[in-house]
Amino acid sequence: MRAEATESSALTAGAAHLLCFAGLAAAHTLAGRGALVSDPALALRLLVVCEAPIVIAVFSYLRRDAKSCSIFKAVARGLICLPVGAFLNAFGAIVLGAPVGIKYWIPTIYWSLLMSLFTFVPAACVFGASKIDWQNVLSHSIYFMPNDVENYMISAPCHGAVLGAWLGGWPMPLDWERPWQEWPICVTYGAVAGYFVGMAVSLVLVAVHNRRVRAKAD
Repeated sequence: MRAEATESSALTAGAAHLLCFAGLAAAHTLAGRGALVSDPALALRLLVVCEAPIVIAVFSYLRRDAKSCSIFKAVARGLICLPVGAFLNAFGAIVLGAPVGIKYWIPTIYWSLLMSLFTFVPAACVFGASKIDWQNVLSHSIYFMPNDVENYMISAPCHGAVLGAWLGGWPMPLDWERPWQEWPICVTYGAVAGYFVGMAVSLVLVAVHNRRVRAKAD
């Protein structure tokens, strides 16, 4: 029974990440190749529109308190957290040097919403307002001690997106005069790449977790 449960959790994690990847891939296809450079606002809007319903639906289904919290309540938590997380991401980006000119407002809003989907929304759907669970998700300790599958699924992509966005911003001040150095183009590339790497890392952590559980059962 325990072996079946661990196998099921691994399949669930893989399916969830695959759906989230499919949303981003669909947005990229609709926008067209190079759209993020030629029209960042359009490309980011499509990313948010395609990814938001998938992320909210997937992680609402995976909500931790399924008996006391309906899926509709979990969806509502995700919808409420989306603009809140976007505000926090935008504030953090501006503090770190993101431009605040009028021409950047719309791309910044869409970029912040996308980052909220990568960072805050999954945790809001799954954990609600549980302070302890939020601390566990945001902490780096998940990589060094046993944890729940949902924590791995949320934390690693979240950390990957933030780190990727930070690394992606490094070329912005350089005098290469390339169009992709504009805000928030390179930062978006970095965030999405980091998100994908985080997905892969989370699947590895889930596999290690399941192997550990099976070893204890034996």
